[in-house]
Amino acid sequence: MRAIGLTRFGGPEVLSVVELPDPHAGPGEVRVRVRAAAVNPADTLIRVGASPLRPRGDRPIIPGLDIAGTIDELGPGTETGLAVGDRVLAMVNPTRPAGGGYAERVVLPAASVVRAPAGADHAEAATLAMNGLTALHALDQLRLPPGSTLAVTGAAGAVGGYAVQLAKAAGHRVLADASPGDTELVRSLGADEVVERGADVALRFRELAPDGADAVVDAALIGAPLLDGVRPGGGLALVRTPPEQDTLTRAAAERGIGLVVAFVHAYDERPDKLDLLRRLADAGALTLRVADRFPPAQAAEAHRRLEAGGVRGRLIIEF
Repeated sequence: MRAIGLTRFGGPEVLSVVELPDPHAGPGEVRVRVRAAAVNPADTLIRVGASPLRPRGDRPIIPGLDIAGTIDELGPGTETGLAVGDRVLAMVNPTRPAGGGYAERVVLPAASVVRAPAGADHAEAATLAMNGLTALHALDQLRLPPGSTLAVTGAAGAVGGYAVQLAKAAGHRVLADASPGDTELVRSLGADEVVERGADVALRFRELAPDGADAVVDAALIGAPLLDGVRPGGGLALVRTPPEQDTLTRAAAERGIGLVVAFVHAYDERPDKLDLLRRLADAGALTLRVADRFPPAQAAEAHRRLEAGGVRGRLIIEF
Protein backbone atom coordinates (compact mmCIF):
# COMPACT_ATOMS: atom_id res chain seq x y z
CA MET A 1 0.00 0.00 0.00
CA ARG A 2 0.99 3.63 -0.42
CA ALA A 3 1.72 5.74 2.63
CA ILE A 4 3.28 9.14 3.24
CA GLY A 5 6.22 9.08 5.59
CA LEU A 6 9.57 10.51 6.58
CA THR A 7 12.88 9.02 7.64
CA ARG A 8 14.42 12.29 8.81
CA PHE A 9 13.05 15.44 10.37
CA GLY A 10 12.88 18.75 8.56
CA GLY A 11 10.81 20.84 6.18
CA PRO A 12 7.93 19.62 4.02
CA GLU A 13 10.40 18.17 1.54
CA VAL A 14 11.16 15.25 3.90
CA LEU A 15 7.71 13.80 3.17
CA SER A 16 7.54 11.18 0.43
CA VAL A 17 5.26 8.44 -0.83
CA VAL A 18 6.47 5.04 0.36
CA GLU A 19 5.32 1.46 -0.19
CA LEU A 20 4.49 -0.59 2.89
CA PRO A 21 2.96 -4.04 3.35
CA ASP A 22 -0.81 -4.14 3.72
CA PRO A 23 -1.78 -4.48 7.40
CA HIS A 24 -4.52 -6.91 8.45
CA ALA A 25 -7.13 -6.65 11.17
CA GLY A 26 -6.72 -8.80 14.25
CA PRO A 27 -9.29 -9.67 16.92
CA GLY A 28 -11.25 -6.60 17.99
CA GLU A 29 -9.93 -4.58 15.04
CA VAL A 30 -11.17 -3.23 11.73
CA ARG A 31 -9.25 -2.15 8.66
CA VAL A 32 -10.14 1.10 6.94
CA ARG A 33 -9.44 1.66 3.25
CA VAL A 34 -8.50 5.30 3.68
CA ARG A 35 -9.83 7.71 1.08
CA ALA A 36 -9.00 10.98 2.86
CA ALA A 37 -6.57 12.06 5.60
CA ALA A 38 -6.60 15.55 7.08
CA VAL A 39 -3.44 17.63 7.51
CA ASN A 40 -3.27 19.05 11.04
CA PRO A 41 -0.71 21.21 12.90
CA ALA A 42 0.14 18.10 14.94
CA ASP A 43 1.38 16.49 11.72
CA THR A 44 3.83 19.31 11.13
CA LEU A 45 5.14 18.93 14.69
CA ILE A 46 5.77 15.24 14.00
CA ARG A 47 7.57 16.16 10.77
CA VAL A 48 9.99 18.58 12.42
CA GLY A 49 10.75 16.27 15.34
CA ALA A 50 8.79 18.20 17.98
CA SER A 51 6.91 15.08 19.11
CA PRO A 52 7.94 11.91 20.95
CA LEU A 53 8.09 9.99 17.67
CA ARG A 54 11.52 8.83 16.49
CA PRO A 55 12.51 6.63 13.54
CA ARG A 56 12.42 2.89 14.24
CA GLY A 57 14.90 1.05 12.05
CA ASP A 58 14.07 1.35 8.36
CA ARG A 59 10.36 1.98 8.89
CA PRO A 60 9.37 5.57 8.13
CA ILE A 61 7.39 7.70 10.54
CA ILE A 62 3.81 8.01 9.28
CA PRO A 63 1.97 11.19 10.45
CA GLY A 64 -1.78 11.70 10.44
CA LEU A 65 -4.56 11.76 13.04
CA ASP A 66 -7.76 12.09 10.97
CA ILE A 67 -8.98 9.57 8.40
CA ALA A 68 -12.15 8.72 6.52
CA GLY A 69 -12.89 5.89 4.12
CA THR A 70 -14.60 2.51 4.09
CA ILE A 71 -14.30 -0.65 6.18
CA ASP A 72 -12.64 -3.33 4.05
CA GLU A 73 -11.74 -5.97 6.64
CA LEU A 74 -13.00 -7.12 10.04
CA GLY A 75 -10.71 -8.97 12.40
CA PRO A 76 -11.63 -12.44 13.72
CA GLY A 77 -14.35 -12.22 16.36
CA THR A 78 -14.60 -8.44 16.17
CA GLU A 79 -17.90 -7.24 17.61
CA THR A 80 -19.03 -4.02 16.01
CA GLY A 81 -22.09 -2.52 14.44
CA LEU A 82 -20.00 -1.77 11.36
CA ALA A 83 -19.72 -3.96 8.27
CA VAL A 84 -17.40 -4.23 5.30
CA GLY A 85 -18.29 -1.44 2.89
CA ASP A 86 -19.53 1.01 5.51
CA ARG A 87 -18.34 4.61 5.20
CA VAL A 88 -16.50 5.58 8.38
CA LEU A 89 -14.25 8.11 10.05
CA ALA A 90 -11.68 7.65 12.79
CA MET A 91 -8.99 9.32 14.83
CA VAL A 92 -5.57 7.66 14.73
CA ASN A 93 -2.87 7.92 17.38
CA PRO A 94 0.34 8.22 15.32
CA THR A 95 2.52 7.21 18.29
CA ARG A 96 1.34 3.59 17.96
CA PRO A 97 3.77 1.14 16.31
CA ALA A 98 1.85 1.14 13.03
CA GLY A 99 2.02 4.95 12.81
CA GLY A 100 -0.59 7.46 11.73
CA GLY A 101 -3.28 7.89 9.13
CA TYR A 102 -1.35 8.99 6.02
CA ALA A 103 -1.78 5.54 4.48
CA GLU A 104 -4.13 3.70 2.14
CA ARG A 105 -5.01 1.08 4.75
CA VAL A 106 -5.12 1.61 8.51
CA VAL A 107 -5.97 -1.00 11.14
CA LEU A 108 -7.61 0.30 14.32
CA PRO A 109 -9.50 -0.96 17.36
CA ALA A 110 -13.17 -1.15 16.44
CA ALA A 111 -13.89 1.38 19.22
CA SER A 112 -11.89 4.03 17.35
CA VAL A 113 -14.14 3.97 14.27
CA VAL A 114 -17.67 5.29 13.72
CA ARG A 115 -19.93 5.86 10.77
CA ALA A 116 -19.29 8.94 8.70
CA PRO A 117 -21.93 11.69 8.56
CA ALA A 118 -24.50 10.69 5.96
CA GLY A 119 -24.26 13.86 3.91
CA ALA A 120 -20.47 14.18 3.92
CA ASP A 121 -17.96 12.98 1.36
CA HIS A 122 -14.74 11.33 2.53
CA ALA A 123 -12.76 14.58 2.57
CA GLU A 124 -15.39 16.36 4.64
CA ALA A 125 -15.66 13.45 7.08
CA ALA A 126 -11.88 13.50 7.58
CA THR A 127 -12.06 17.02 9.03
CA LEU A 128 -14.14 16.02 12.05
CA ALA A 129 -12.37 13.72 14.51
CA MET A 130 -9.17 15.34 15.76
CA ASN A 131 -10.33 18.95 15.89
CA GLY A 132 -13.85 18.12 16.96
CA LEU A 133 -12.67 15.87 19.80
CA THR A 134 -10.16 18.51 20.94
CA ALA A 135 -12.91 21.13 21.19
CA LEU A 136 -15.26 18.64 22.85
CA HIS A 137 -12.68 17.63 25.45
CA ALA A 138 -12.11 21.29 26.30
CA LEU A 139 -15.83 21.92 26.79
CA ASP A 140 -16.39 18.69 28.70
CA GLN A 141 -13.72 19.70 31.21
CA LEU A 142 -15.15 23.19 31.66
CA ARG A 143 -18.53 21.67 32.68
CA LEU A 144 -20.51 24.80 31.91
CA PRO A 145 -24.27 24.81 32.62
CA PRO A 146 -26.51 25.77 29.68
CA GLY A 147 -26.81 29.51 29.27
CA SER A 148 -23.21 30.21 30.25
CA THR A 149 -21.12 32.78 28.40
CA LEU A 150 -18.17 31.20 26.62
CA ALA A 151 -15.51 33.15 24.73
CA VAL A 152 -13.49 31.47 21.97
CA THR A 153 -10.21 32.65 20.46
CA GLY A 154 -9.05 31.41 17.08
CA ALA A 155 -12.70 30.97 16.18
CA ALA A 156 -12.09 30.96 12.41
CA GLY A 157 -9.76 27.97 12.72
CA ALA A 158 -10.70 24.31 12.84
CA VAL A 159 -10.64 23.76 16.63
CA GLY A 160 -12.03 27.20 17.40
CA GLY A 161 -14.82 26.82 14.87
CA TYR A 162 -15.89 23.51 16.36
CA ALA A 163 -15.72 25.02 19.86
CA VAL A 164 -18.12 27.77 18.76
CA GLN A 165 -20.56 25.29 17.25
CA LEU A 166 -20.37 22.76 20.09
CA ALA A 167 -20.97 25.54 22.59
CA LYS A 168 -24.01 26.76 20.68
CA ALA A 169 -25.34 23.20 20.49
CA ALA A 170 -24.96 23.01 24.28
CA GLY A 171 -27.03 26.17 24.76
CA HIS A 172 -24.33 28.71 25.58
CA ARG A 173 -23.91 32.35 24.65
CA VAL A 174 -20.75 32.48 22.52
CA LEU A 175 -18.36 35.41 22.10
CA ALA A 176 -15.64 34.91 19.52
CA ASP A 177 -12.72 36.71 17.92
CA ALA A 178 -11.98 37.16 14.23
CA SER A 179 -9.98 39.25 11.83
CA PRO A 180 -12.11 41.60 9.72
CA GLY A 181 -11.91 39.16 6.81
CA ASP A 182 -13.18 36.27 8.96
CA THR A 183 -15.98 38.05 10.80
CA GLU A 184 -18.78 36.78 8.57
CA LEU A 185 -17.36 33.26 8.65
CA VAL A 186 -17.34 33.23 12.45
CA ARG A 187 -20.86 34.66 12.57
CA SER A 188 -21.99 31.92 10.20
CA LEU A 189 -20.63 29.33 12.64
CA GLY A 190 -23.05 30.64 15.22
CA ALA A 191 -21.11 33.12 17.38
CA ASP A 192 -23.51 35.51 19.07
CA GLU A 193 -21.03 38.39 19.07
CA VAL A 194 -17.67 38.78 17.34
CA VAL A 195 -14.80 41.03 18.39
CA GLU A 196 -11.59 41.84 16.57
CA ARG A 197 -8.76 39.44 17.31
CA GLY A 198 -5.46 40.66 18.73
CA ALA A 199 -3.46 41.30 21.88
CA ASP A 200 -6.30 43.06 23.74
CA VAL A 201 -9.02 40.54 22.88
CA ALA A 202 -9.67 39.81 26.58
CA LEU A 203 -10.63 43.44 27.13
CA ARG A 204 -12.96 43.32 24.15
CA PHE A 205 -14.62 40.22 25.60
CA ARG A 206 -15.02 42.17 28.88
CA GLU A 207 -16.93 44.89 27.05
CA LEU A 208 -19.52 42.25 26.11
CA ALA A 209 -19.39 40.39 29.44
CA PRO A 210 -18.55 43.05 32.08
CA ASP A 211 -18.13 40.50 34.87
CA GLY A 212 -15.97 38.31 32.65
CA ALA A 213 -16.89 35.29 30.59
CA ASP A 214 -17.72 32.10 32.45
CA ALA A 215 -14.94 30.45 30.47
CA VAL A 216 -12.63 30.90 27.49
CA VAL A 217 -11.49 28.28 25.00
CA ASP A 218 -8.09 29.46 23.78
CA ALA A 219 -7.71 27.96 20.32
CA ALA A 220 -5.41 30.85 19.30
CA LEU A 221 -2.79 29.93 21.95
CA ILE A 222 -2.85 33.39 23.57
CA GLY A 223 -2.45 32.11 27.12
CA ALA A 224 -2.09 34.31 30.22
CA PRO A 225 -3.55 37.58 28.81
CA LEU A 226 -6.91 35.85 28.50
CA LEU A 227 -7.22 35.58 32.27
CA ASP A 228 -8.37 39.22 32.18
CA GLY A 229 -11.45 38.11 30.24
CA VAL A 230 -12.59 35.40 32.68
CA ARG A 231 -14.72 35.97 35.79
CA PRO A 232 -13.41 34.80 39.18
CA GLY A 233 -14.37 31.15 39.52
CA GLY A 234 -14.50 30.73 35.75
CA GLY A 235 -12.37 28.56 33.53
CA LEU A 236 -9.72 28.76 30.82
CA ALA A 237 -9.28 25.83 28.43
CA LEU A 238 -6.03 25.52 26.49
CA VAL A 239 -5.80 23.37 23.37
CA ARG A 240 -2.05 22.81 23.75
CA THR A 241 0.21 22.70 26.81
CA PRO A 242 2.10 26.04 26.84
CA PRO A 243 5.79 26.34 27.75
CA GLU A 244 4.86 28.62 30.65
CA GLN A 245 2.15 26.33 32.05
CA ASP A 246 3.43 26.46 35.66
CA THR A 247 3.40 30.27 35.63
CA LEU A 248 -0.01 30.34 33.98
CA THR A 249 -1.40 27.81 36.47
CA ARG A 250 -0.26 29.96 39.41
CA ALA A 251 -1.68 33.14 37.88
CA ALA A 252 -5.01 31.42 37.23
CA ALA A 253 -5.14 30.05 40.78
CA GLU A 254 -4.52 33.50 42.23
CA ARG A 255 -7.67 34.69 40.45
CA GLY A 256 -9.70 31.59 41.29
CA ILE A 257 -9.80 30.55 37.64
CA GLY A 258 -9.70 26.87 36.76
CA LEU A 259 -7.19 25.89 34.09
CA VAL A 260 -7.73 22.82 31.89
CA VAL A 261 -5.80 21.48 28.91
CA ALA A 262 -7.61 19.68 26.10
CA PHE A 263 -5.83 16.45 25.19
CA VAL A 264 -7.38 14.78 22.18
CA HIS A 265 -6.00 11.32 22.96
CA ALA A 266 -8.00 11.32 26.19
CA TYR A 267 -10.81 10.38 23.81
CA ASP A 268 -9.00 7.55 22.01
CA GLU A 269 -11.38 4.60 21.71
CA ARG A 270 -14.35 6.68 22.85
CA PRO A 271 -16.94 5.90 20.18
CA ASP A 272 -19.58 7.71 22.25
CA LYS A 273 -17.71 11.00 21.86
CA LEU A 274 -16.88 10.45 18.21
CA ASP A 275 -20.44 9.41 17.39
CA LEU A 276 -21.78 12.50 19.18
CA LEU A 277 -19.77 14.60 16.73
CA ARG A 278 -21.09 12.52 13.84
CA ARG A 279 -24.70 13.03 14.97
CA LEU A 280 -24.19 16.78 15.36
CA ALA A 281 -22.70 16.96 11.88
CA ASP A 282 -25.64 14.98 10.51
CA ALA A 283 -27.98 17.47 12.18
CA GLY A 284 -26.15 20.44 10.63
CA ALA A 285 -24.87 21.69 13.99
CA LEU A 286 -21.22 21.15 12.97
CA THR A 287 -19.81 22.45 9.68
CA LEU A 288 -17.26 20.22 7.93
CA ARG A 289 -14.88 22.62 6.17
CA VAL A 290 -12.47 21.45 3.47
CA ALA A 291 -10.00 24.11 2.35
CA ASP A 292 -8.29 22.13 -0.43
CA ARG A 293 -7.48 18.59 -1.59
CA PHE A 294 -4.13 17.07 -2.60
CA PRO A 295 -2.93 13.75 -4.03
CA PRO A 296 -0.35 11.85 -1.95
CA ALA A 297 2.53 13.06 -4.12
CA GLN A 298 1.70 16.65 -3.11
CA ALA A 299 1.67 16.07 0.66
CA ALA A 300 4.67 18.38 1.03
CA GLU A 301 2.72 21.18 -0.66
CA ALA A 302 -0.18 20.61 1.75
CA HIS A 303 2.22 21.05 4.68
CA ARG A 304 3.64 24.22 3.13
CA ARG A 305 0.14 25.64 2.73
CA LEU A 306 -0.75 24.88 6.33
CA GLU A 307 2.44 26.40 7.73
CA ALA A 308 2.00 29.55 5.63
CA GLY A 309 -1.10 30.32 7.70
CA GLY A 310 -4.51 31.65 6.80
CA VAL A 311 -6.05 28.28 5.93
CA ARG A 312 -9.74 28.16 6.78
CA GLY A 313 -10.92 24.59 7.04
CA ARG A 314 -8.72 21.53 6.62
CA LEU A 315 -6.33 20.53 3.88
CA ILE A 316 -6.97 16.96 2.79
CA ILE A 317 -4.77 14.27 1.25
CA GLU A 318 -6.92 11.98 -0.92
CA PHE A 319 -5.88 8.38 -1.56
